[in-house]
Amino acid sequence: MQLTDLLVLFYWLVIATVFLRIIFKRRSVSSSLAWVLIVVVFPVFGVIVYLLFGEIQLGKKRLERAIALRKPFIQNYIDHLQGHETTEPQQHAAQAIFQIMHQRDGIGALSYENLCVLADADQIFDAWLEDIAAAKQNIRMEFYIWEPAGRVQEITEALIAAAKRGIDIEILIDHAGSWRFFLYHRDERRLREAGIKILPALPVTIFRNFFRRADIRLHRKLLLIDHQICYTGSMNMADPRFFNANKRFGPWIDMMIRFSGPAAFGVSKVFSWDWEIETGQRNFPQLNFPLKSNSQRLSIIPSGPGHDEEYMHQIMLSVLHRADRNITIATPYFVPSDSIYSALRHAAKRGVQVTILLPKYSDSRIAKLASQSYFEGLLKAGVKILLFKDGLLHTKAITVDDELAMVGSMNLDMRSLQLNFELSLALYEKDCCEQVCELLARYQSASEAVELADWQARGRHRRMAERFMYFLSPLL
Repeated sequence: MQLTDLLVLFYWLVIATVFLRIIFKRRSVSSSLAWVLIVVVFPVFGVIVYLLFGEIQLGKKRLERAIALRKPFIQNYIDHLQGHETTEPQQHAAQAIFQIMHQRDGIGALSYENLCVLADADQIFDAWLEDIAAAKQNIRMEFYIWEPAGRVQEITEALIAAAKRGIDIEILIDHAGSWRFFLYHRDERRLREAGIKILPALPVTIFRNFFRRADIRLHRKLLLIDHQICYTGSMNMADPRFFNANKRFGPWIDMMIRFSGPAAFGVSKVFSWDWEIETGQRNFPQLNFPLKSNSQRLSIIPSGPGHDEEYMHQIMLSVLHRADRNITIATPYFVPSDSIYSALRHAAKRGVQVTILLPKYSDSRIAKLASQSYFEGLLKAGVKILLFKDGLLHTKAITVDDELAMVGSMNLDMRSLQLNFELSLALYEKDCCEQVCELLARYQSASEAVELADWQARGRHRRMAERFMYFLSPLL
């Protein structure tokens, strides 16, 4: 047999092996068909892409740590916080989340105090700086992007000052999202020299990426003060006046939630999970201060590899199917699963007022085309689609019947639902839901509606591009 024949045989063996892996790997039919399409249309390139990104691989060490950590994490979580679990909410949609979280983690919801919605970047920076300056024992931070410009420099100086007065500081920053910061920026060195423990999460290297999927990212945004005060939401450690400045889509528009109490202590345990998965070091927060319980409640919803990858999807579907009056969604990237897409259309058809808020200009052409491939079906079902004009709407929030709000770092796309490490909160109290609803109403007033007739008049080439991206959407 000649060398050419051997190469051809090897080629077809590789293609057949990849096809078998696609077929026998349990995933949605749409995702499997999308991978088949890529391998068929781009045979060599498609095989390489599948080997790098086709399967959810956290990496051997991280997966072993996640498996070993699950039982002690739940036990520690319950031991410290079970006495602070609140009663089940009465709202129909909220009950679904409470029941799922109680079944999964042993605690459905935790009490909190002093919750407020922060929707202005300067307001957020001011609050961060004030609480960092008041920290007495420790500070914990997780961010996807750390862009050392503008007011982020003030945060850097405040952290260095805190470290000098003896505050223990731990920071996890996604390596891919902040590669420039780790590659050459002096602030990273200054933070380390001050004694701050700062780690690049999920490091991206050629060698590592042969053994784990490169696009699994730490997408959480949180800041914890003394295990007692928590900030989480959609804002990265980036000043919108400097981050991606002069881009067509304008400044990023974000929201953060600040609260204290047992729920903040619970989020600190989520940080401990992430720290141990990354380093192998166990550092559960110690309960050396009293936790005050009250009737206000929220659910903490961490998601990502190592957690059950399907339960966030289950929560979304349960909430959408239980909506009675209205659903409002704000997300920068809208690439839903088939079941979520169907749930939104079914809700609109049964009389629920469904509104989807998206940025008019996106920082991702591919994601925008994939998102737009769903517009016509949604509009025909009666869904209202609004495009925000005053910047890149980066807030991630969902409200249901004006009595349940879900906020956090999760986009409504398959990457956030299945791949990235995300953190969401489910808010059940009327005053908190009203704050989120009022913010989304302000976004709506700065948006323009997509009309079905105008949308159907778009060009043929645009339709073709959208249709192609629709087939790839399960992979985005």
